[in-house]
Amino acid sequence: MNKLLPILLFLSFISVAKAESFTIEDIRIEGLQRISAGTVFNYLPVKVGDTMTDNDAKGIIRSLFKSKYFNDVEVEIQDNVLVIKVKERPAISSIELVGNKDMDSAELLKSLREIGFGEGQVFEQAMLERVELELERQYFSRGKYGVAISSEVTPLSRNRVAIRITMAEGVVATISEINIVGNHAFDDEELMTDFQTTTGSLLSFLTKDNQYSRQKLSADLETLRSFYLDRGYVDFTVESTQVSISDDKKHMFITINISEGEKYKINQVRLAGNLIVPEDELFKLVTIRENSVFSRKAITKSTENLTNRLGNDGYAFANVNAVPEIDREKREVDLTFFVDPGRRAYVRRINISGNSKTRDEVLRREFRQQESAWISTEKVEQSKARVSRLGYFENVNVETIPVAGVQDQVDLDFGVTETPSGSLSAGIGFSQSDGLIFNANVTQKNFLGSGKHIRFGFNNSSINTIYSFGYTNPFVTVDGISQGFNAFYRKTDADEANIATYTLDAFGGDITFGIPISEENRINLGVGYEHTEIDLPSDNNISRYSDFIDREGDSFDTVTLNLGWSSDDRDNALLPTSGISQTLTGEFAVPGPSLQYYKLKYKANAYHPINETFTFSLRGEFGYGDSYGDTEEYPFFQNFYAGGIRSVRGFQANTLGVKEDDEPLGGNLLVSGGAEVIFPVPFMKKTLKSFRLSAFTDFGNVYDVNQDFDAGLLRYSAGLSAIWISPFGAMSFSIAAPLKKEDGDETEAFQFSLGSTF
Repeated sequence: MNKLLPILLFLSFISVAKAESFTIEDIRIEGLQRISAGTVFNYLPVKVGDTMTDNDAKGIIRSLFKSKYFNDVEVEIQDNVLVIKVKERPAISSIELVGNKDMDSAELLKSLREIGFGEGQVFEQAMLERVELELERQYFSRGKYGVAISSEVTPLSRNRVAIRITMAEGVVATISEINIVGNHAFDDEELMTDFQTTTGSLLSFLTKDNQYSRQKLSADLETLRSFYLDRGYVDFTVESTQVSISDDKKHMFITINISEGEKYKINQVRLAGNLIVPEDELFKLVTIRENSVFSRKAITKSTENLTNRLGNDGYAFANVNAVPEIDREKREVDLTFFVDPGRRAYVRRINISGNSKTRDEVLRREFRQQESAWISTEKVEQSKARVSRLGYFENVNVETIPVAGVQDQVDLDFGVTETPSGSLSAGIGFSQSDGLIFNANVTQKNFLGSGKHIRFGFNNSSINTIYSFGYTNPFVTVDGISQGFNAFYRKTDADEANIATYTLDAFGGDITFGIPISEENRINLGVGYEHTEIDLPSDNNISRYSDFIDREGDSFDTVTLNLGWSSDDRDNALLPTSGISQTLTGEFAVPGPSLQYYKLKYKANAYHPINETFTFSLRGEFGYGDSYGDTEEYPFFQNFYAGGIRSVRGFQANTLGVKEDDEPLGGNLLVSGGAEVIFPVPFMKKTLKSFRLSAFTDFGNVYDVNQDFDAGLLRYSAGLSAIWISPFGAMSFSIAAPLKKEDGDETEAFQFSLGSTF
């Protein structure tokens, strides 16, 4: 159509040239079907009453073609009437997408409409060609280089067209080979250890690491460059990169050509500039030394250390630059760190916004940065972290605002987004270890905005009936010492928990104090009281139980001293991806009132991100209890138990360890643990934050008072698990198979629990 434009302009020019200039008395548009005359008039460069010339005729044709509404435009003059004859371009009646399994049709159609290619819009062949190219590019980005895209335009009545776009997606091209050329100091395997792009592994169907991506390859080249620069190769360069694909579009080959250069050492390290901190103190923060191998990583770390040190003294805008002087003949580098501390600044005011419910003092007592003090970057970050860990806020942001007209003062603006800190829940759950569970809980972590915690709970299952109440004041003193008390009543039917038959009734309470010793660590001290009554059925066949009751009685009043230590720097309490949680507790029954025993327990969970989607987790649990003084034997109702979804999955809950008359007795020594690789749900385009899967292996067992620890008695299992934070509570599922078991072990392949996570 564009080829016709010069001809039409020429013909129109001849037509107008035959007549002399005239005044337009009227304008008539002919040939319109869908487009209104008003739309055409908006594009015309002339109007009634204007003097018409040949240049105006050409301008009319240009303007109307530019609107992209028309395939043909003619201009005529009839008795001082300007007649414009047009032929409209067809409208798109429908767009049909065929064969697009890898891309959602609704999303594609929405994207096409946003760029002007949708139902009811004007059809342009050039736009259709651009759409085909863009679809092809989208498939290329997904590794499908064999894609074939064709389109069919079918004319319809009333100047409309139907468009059918067919996509033969083909298969994903995978990387078959990666070659590095020019490396002499290191082999290919070592250089590609941290590459995101690989030739594939058993998990490639999930990680997609064997699919080519220009962005991933660029990141890998930077990783390669850092590898050499961290090992002294100052002159290292990537000379070229070739990416080729096989004729069948299924296999890709990557070749990286490099030049290693020579290895350099550090000859001298100097500090220069305005050293407002003693040079000896700053020099201790420089991690790269004379005669060491040149390392960009060490230089970057040294620069960060120096900047943070200056920031801790109020120089929040300090600038430290490392300048190398390279001697290529000697293959040595002189390194100078230039220090520009800038101006020292005070914090004039700390402002808090967004806390409509929580009192200011609840946040301010967590601050480590104070007003009227030198600003410290370390203390500002500590303050932000402590406020975030309160659990009252969804987001916590900090901005440093220079005070207008003053060069040595700043304001800190803390902006928070509150979340509901209270919860009221009641429900019914089921656990294979606890059976049918009825529960009701009222919790308020931030009672009346004061930061105090209150809780009341009721739990009723086939094993336990529990009533509990608790109160905690996390800041009973300005130093952050916490105080709390708890009261409870518990009735337990051990037979329902796969434990030897007895019934236990207990009530009591405790008072605890928590003492912070660092940002993530606390020591807990407490004293508790418990009244316990044990009932053995008449048909009891467990001699150890009856012997204990005959010797010690069936009713006990126990006073315990509790000592504990806890540390937690995880990023999330329910579904963490990084950090370590540890607890160490000791419970000591004091001599006098009744039984004399002690109980120690250590538990740790560690999480380390493998990449953006995979997390590696390790856990371990150790427990030990024993009697002392006048009590001859450790109380059997204080035993540890192993097996089940919260312990060694694949074995029935609480069934591991010594048995008597086919009844599990538990033990006074517990050893268990495991490892997991946690990953999101595969084949889903959007990651579900509330649901994740893991592949795990567990181990563990309990040992009786007459047994010594023997690693050969440990049981092992492996399987898959899932955790879902559902509207009804946390749900855990596992499918596991024992890797090591003995005769008499009770196994269970599928296990689940509603209301707790593992």
